[in-house]
Amino acid sequence: MFIRAYLRASTEDQFADRAKEMLEQFVQERGYKIASYYRENISGTKLDRPELGRLLMDSHHSDILLVEQIDRLTRLSNSDWMTLKKQIEQHELRIVSLDVPTSWQALSDKDPSQTDPITCAVITAINNMLIDLMAAMSHKDWLSRRQRQKQGIERAHILG
Repeated sequence: MFIRAYLRASTEDQFADRAKEMLEQFVQERGYKIASYYRENISGTKLDRPELGRLLMDSHHSDILLVEQIDRLTRLSNSDWMTLKKQIEQHELRIVSLDVPTSWQALSDKDPSQTDPITCAVITAINNMLIDLMAAMSHKDWLSRRQRQKQGIERAHILG
């Protein structure tokens, strides 16, 4: 199992490595190291992201896709999120996100899901539901920000 950390910021002005130390500390506390980092400055609303694509191509069965928050992985529309999620599943990656505590189980030596198929099914269902919910909330947040930005620009034009 390799841990592959994905660090994304929306623009070149933002710092994609901002969360690197936090992710390193998180895995070190669990006795692991991050095998590789994939950094990019691109909107999470874009499905085509070169570094995320490279991460998928580099990955093997049961590797971990580690992110600080689900919104660092996606702000995609629901249909695009389902496409990305399918790609992640096809590569048999497990998503671990610091903002989804149930996902942390994948980094536990005492992971009951490795031996008990019922526990595995329950944890997988809970993680999928939470990650899907957070992906939808991330997209909604992006839409809201975009709308407020548009309103601000319109107001500025009116006020001169």
